[in-house]
Amino acid sequence: MTFQINIQPSGYHFPIEEQETILEAAIKHGYTLPYSCREGVCGICKGKIIEGQVDQGNYLSSALTNADKEAGMTLFCCARPKSDLVVECHTAGIYNDIPVKFLPSRVRKMARLADDVMMLQLELPANERLRFLAGQYISILPKDQKPRNFSLAIAPHNSEYLELHIRRVENGVFTQHVFNDMKERDILRFKGPFGKFLLREGSNKPVIFVASGTGFAPIKSIIEHVRQIGLQRPMHLYWGGRRPRDIYMLEEVKQWEGSGLKFIPVLSEALPEDGWQGRAGLVHQAVLADFDDLSGYEIYACGAPAMVDAARRDFIAQRGLPEISFISEVFAATPSAFQEYKSPF
Repeated sequence: MTFQINIQPSGYHFPIEEQETILEAAIKHGYTLPYSCREGVCGICKGKIIEGQVDQGNYLSSALTNADKEAGMTLFCCARPKSDLVVECHTAGIYNDIPVKFLPSRVRKMARLADDVMMLQLELPANERLRFLAGQYISILPKDQKPRNFSLAIAPHNSEYLELHIRRVENGVFTQHVFNDMKERDILRFKGPFGKFLLREGSNKPVIFVASGTGFAPIKSIIEHVRQIGLQRPMHLYWGGRRPRDIYMLEEVKQWEGSGLKFIPVLSEALPEDGWQGRAGLVHQAVLADFDDLSGYEIYACGAPAMVDAARRDFIAQRGLPEISFISEVFAATPSAFQEYKSPF
């Protein structure tokens, strides 16, 4: 059975299934409530039921006391609806209410996605969860090195383990460590989340995602979030690489097609032996070739600075895209990333 939940004083409202906790439903629909452990242990997600009935679920009595329950309080990570609900949560929000944290993590899994792309799966301590929005990033804090920023490649509803896509950078101290020395179970510390590369869910404009290289990671997060919440907007994904191996999750992305998303991989340096039959050239130029007028679209571009700058310039000047409708995240791994745009990052 489906109920409705209204959060006061913000006025946010969304459907909630009877088997879902209040926290699960909020995250699924893109809203943030205070939480940490998600296990009824820490008490951080405690809030008040103003109207309606809930099943309190399983929790520690120290996190929700009898006095709390008599006062109408519940734990959002445990409580499931038995009716429509009105709840009070003064820190519910979309962006500004998410705290930036310093957290340790353990490398749970490492996997080569391409010759020069490593997937890191990070596990947080048992009593911690990272609250974030689709499209945000974290800043890894290596010992005695400058912080390194990497986008989260998972959606918030699937955040048991964090996922990063790390591209090997020539002479890059940290990425060379990842590829040559890092082992599963190593400890990494990070700070986050950060970033405003976020889908404007209140808009009904069709969306064009433009990614180069591992700029795909935050776009993956956004698309998985869109699919989870059932948002219905026409979407195109243009993903650029040099050769076929650079489109490193091709089969997974193809599974997204048929649900309102059209996928266009674009290669700039395919060789005859690659047998590539798809689009060739620079990824933003493929968009220019396909669309005469972008005035009614939103563009989300992520990758090398040169690609993002070229896309912004040409989409606005040549296709009438409103500047406010160009949302971007730039990956500036090395000074060479700012050189002439000759191939995707």
